[in-house]
Amino acid sequence: MKTVASVLAVALLGLAGCATPGSGGLTPGTSTLADVEARLGRPAKTWKNADGSQQLAFPTGPEGTQTFMVFIAPDGKLQRIVGVLNEQFFGLIQPGMTQEQVLRLLGPAGGPATPYRRSDTFAWTWLYCQSQNVMQYFDVSFDATTGLVRGAGQHLYTRGYLPGTPPCTMQNIDLP
Repeated sequence: MKTVASVLAVALLGLAGCATPGSGGLTPGTSTLADVEARLGRPAKTWKNADGSQQLAFPTGPEGTQTFMVFIAPDGKLQRIVGVLNEQFFGLIQPGMTQEQVLRLLGPAGGPATPYRRSDTFAWTWLYCQSQNVMQYFDVSFDATTGLVRGAGQHLYTRGYLPGTPPCTMQNIDLP
């Protein structure tokens, strides 16, 4: 099993990310944490790292299809904004990961955990736009006793496919 740091490093070095349409005016190396919060609002979750850097999660849920991770350098300047609700990041979820590791990769789920008592598990679910610009759910199943990931998978979004319903739009652009 990969450590949180190595999983995040791999994810941030080579995987597709997203820039939020609302990120206009934010510039890596120049914009501050205050600028980010003025533009994007308060983050749903903040992690402070030992080196003084921070990671902030900005989900658009519970029915939104984007979660953006914002990385702030130790000097308080914006490093990057990365969209994480996509197949590349979902592929990083592995059995045995902790809930905290999943949160660092995907941000908060789109709603409360769903318990499955017969299998002694619970699931977190995110709504996202898959690569064909169709809404789908991504689920992570956790062991209810240990809290560790048991598995992950997708299932179809079955609401909203009436004539005239616009497709969702996947945004895979990293800032920068």
